[in-house]
Amino acid sequence: MNQDQESAASSRLPASTLRTVAWRIVPFICLLYVLNILDRANVGFARLKMQDDLGLTKATFDLGYGMFYVGYILFEVPSNLLMRRFGARRWIARIMITWGLVSAATLFARDLWTFYALRILLGVAEAGFFPGIILYLSDWFPDRQRAKMTAFFMLAIGLSNVLGNPVSGWIMDQFDGVNGWHGWQWLFLLEGLPTSLVGIAVLFYLQDSPRDARWLSDDQRNWLIEHLAEEDRVRREQHGPDRWQAMLQPRVWLLIAIYFTVAVGSNAGGAYFPTLIKEQYQLATNFQIGLLTALPHLCAIVVMSLVGISSDRSGERRWHLAGSALLAAAGWSLVAWGPSPVVALAGLCLAQAGMMSMLPVFWTLPGVFLSGVAAAGGIALINSVANIGGFFGASILGQFGLWSMAACLLFGCLLTATALRNWNPTRKSTPED
Repeated sequence: MNQDQESAASSRLPASTLRTVAWRIVPFICLLYVLNILDRANVGFARLKMQDDLGLTKATFDLGYGMFYVGYILFEVPSNLLMRRFGARRWIARIMITWGLVSAATLFARDLWTFYALRILLGVAEAGFFPGIILYLSDWFPDRQRAKMTAFFMLAIGLSNVLGNPVSGWIMDQFDGVNGWHGWQWLFLLEGLPTSLVGIAVLFYLQDSPRDARWLSDDQRNWLIEHLAEEDRVRREQHGPDRWQAMLQPRVWLLIAIYFTVAVGSNAGGAYFPTLIKEQYQLATNFQIGLLTALPHLCAIVVMSLVGISSDRSGERRWHLAGSALLAAAGWSLVAWGPSPVVALAGLCLAQAGMMSMLPVFWTLPGVFLSGVAAAGGIALINSVANIGGFFGASILGQFGLWSMAACLLFGCLLTATALRNWNPTRKSTPED
């Protein structure tokens, strides 16, 4: 190989490496997150029948939906720190196997207390999965690609609902009464056990770090390791060492406040979307409700992808994040005003698209100033504390109505636009990027 050929090959190395990593990792972790969202949120669909079968009121069911976050919040930070100790492959597999079994066991809920206990236990089992995946992506992708890769990973949120809601409705319609079980019991069983099986597959498919990736060439592996190490060195020089105390700095708590607003809205949406659509289309079957519920998530897939790509290409985070929050606030306002079922459904589409578009941009921010142990703890701390909003989200919507969701997301927009006005931590990408 002559000098020109070597130079050309060297210039193509970054793109070919990241393309290989993306195709190997992102579709698989997207599948994992599809199962994660499905097993966490299917109780929102099950409530169409489950609430009456268990003799629960609207308020007690809302509280049960939020009970998931009791265990989730308490075990989030320890779980992410343990992932650093035991390795991503084994720890993510452990999380999936246990949460799949607990989700399936929700079919045994008989009353208020068994329902609450199983929801808390599901949160304990699932704690650490999402921040663990965010941390895992930072171990494989440079800063300038992370919003796009996070957006592609988070397509799972939309995909799980686009595919899962119709399937959930079909299961509840077709299996109701089989073996003497309610349709919602079959729903938990048939959507929980596959998660545990895929969790076993994680042990054989994922690698802990680029050093273990035998599916990369030596040149690709060495370039990726050196590039990520250089980024980490610069990060430590600019923002200090990776001591765990770094996760308590004010910037972390600012991000918690911003993420709290989207956690309230998105979790309230997960609990109420099927019910809100059922109220608008009262003659629809469960399967038809599932199809209609899929529409907001289909819109979110498209918009979230475009926002993530745009944010990476421009290197701009603040206005992409604030604009997405404003879109979500406008959507919730449209649902609250909703003079017709079509307008209300359009509002749900805008609200979901806005809330989901916030996520890939938001999760690029912690990695800008946190690394090592501080990144593991800080990302988990942001996700766990902010998800207190998830605990109260359904109850806030149930008690204060749809306008409360619009107000919450509008506050998130204003907080982002003002508090981050001097913080634009990424640069615009170059043609070489």
